[in-house]
Amino acid sequence: MIGRLHHVVLDTADPAGLARFYSALLGLPITYTSDDWVVVAADDTSSGLAFQRAPGHRPPLWPDPSSSQQFHLDIMVDDVAQAGSRVEALGARRLDDGENVFADPSGHPFCLVARPGWAASITGR
Repeated sequence: MIGRLHHVVLDTADPAGLARFYSALLGLPITYTSDDWVVVAADDTSSGLAFQRAPGHRPPLWPDPSSSQQFHLDIMVDDVAQAGSRVEALGARRLDDGENVFADPSGHPFCLVARPGWAASITGR
């Protein structure tokens, strides 16, 4: 092994706002904040998602093949329909050409994926 993953970093014009969105979506705390960098992780010694200020950030277009989507996150949920309503209430928007595909408040695409039988319940029920 050469190294290990530290953070997955998303560019955004609003690091604090996007961190609040993912903190609420994933139920994880914001563990570090500066003007240009915010981290959401299980705790302040864990890797997680980081949000980096990128002035002039332009979101990817989904699913436009002439525009790179850059990456997307798959978020496992117990109930896709219920989760869809909840992420929209947090500020996500549903993307037209994708089943259960949304854009976060900065325009990054993510998918809501039904929890497979082998995975533990998300809500603990």
